[in-house]
Amino acid sequence: MRIAFVGKGGSGKTTLSSLFIRHLAAASAPVLAIDADINQHLGTALGLDERTAAGIPPLSRFTRAIKDYLRGDNPRIPSAAEMVKTTPPGTGSRLLRFGSPSPLDDWCTYDFSAADAAADENATVDLAGVRLMVTGVFDESDLGVACYHSKVGAAELYLNHLIDGPGEYVVMDMTAGADAFASGLFTRFDATLLVVEPTRKSLSVYHQYREYADEYGIVVHAVGNKITEPGDLAFLRGELGDALIGGLTFSRAVRAQERGERISLEQLEPENRTLLADLQRRVDEVPKDWARYTELAHHFHVKNAHSWANSSVGKDVTTQIDPDFSLVDHMAVVSGV
Repeated sequence: MRIAFVGKGGSGKTTLSSLFIRHLAAASAPVLAIDADINQHLGTALGLDERTAAGIPPLSRFTRAIKDYLRGDNPRIPSAAEMVKTTPPGTGSRLLRFGSPSPLDDWCTYDFSAADAAADENATVDLAGVRLMVTGVFDESDLGVACYHSKVGAAELYLNHLIDGPGEYVVMDMTAGADAFASGLFTRFDATLLVVEPTRKSLSVYHQYREYADEYGIVVHAVGNKITEPGDLAFLRGELGDALIGGLTFSRAVRAQERGERISLEQLEPENRTLLADLQRRVDEVPKDWARYTELAHHFHVKNAHSWANSSVGKDVTTQIDPDFSLVDHMAVVSGV
């Protein structure tokens, strides 16, 4: 399952996504965590010190190498230079699978399982099975000449070529607000969890996101944050109804985490651990629809081709779409069907 955490800036996307990742890891589920926010804090939220988190090589640094690897022997993509962020897989493309090694593991993945837990046994004790990727931050060369979505293109390509099977999770901390709609990345998930504070401003972001997502049939659930009194949750429930799964109440453990202290999931309050279980249950209820996933990938590839990619590459990149290739067949192999 692929899950995106979205919401307005400061709503607590990173806090909720890091707690959800810990919850999945505690159940021994393999997790790929991806930090795609312009403010890259997911690594520290998962317990890494700032120096280690900042030292993770970003996906964006290896965009060309990733393209070269993923295109494989696909005759529709003769070079990495002709591959764009929306290019879908086809016959001959290399697909990525949980548990199957790829060069990306060495290039730009931090593996908590392989971290030096012996040197700090409390650092990663509850994150076995979790891998972390980051899209990267703006550097001086980007200022004034690039948008942040140039950083997340490699992540979109990664998800386009990923086959995830039952009990495997991708959790992405997305960029804030409606910025998530500046590319087709928002369609690469099975479920979207929108973090909402008990304020009118936060609700307006939810309704804007929901309006855009509904146009493409994207499943969006709301999860409350910064719930300090019963009235906060009642307010959100009255506004959002069944779309609201629940809310994270005031937590001393979360406050400690945000101060940079290491916490374990056991330190979280019972009602908040229940919320995380409810999030997983709601996510797991979403049916996997590879056919729709492929349809949207092709739709946004064509849209990007006509908007900018054809002129950028110098040829018609819509010919990269392989009508005879089906992710459904590859998913069946992974699932053992």
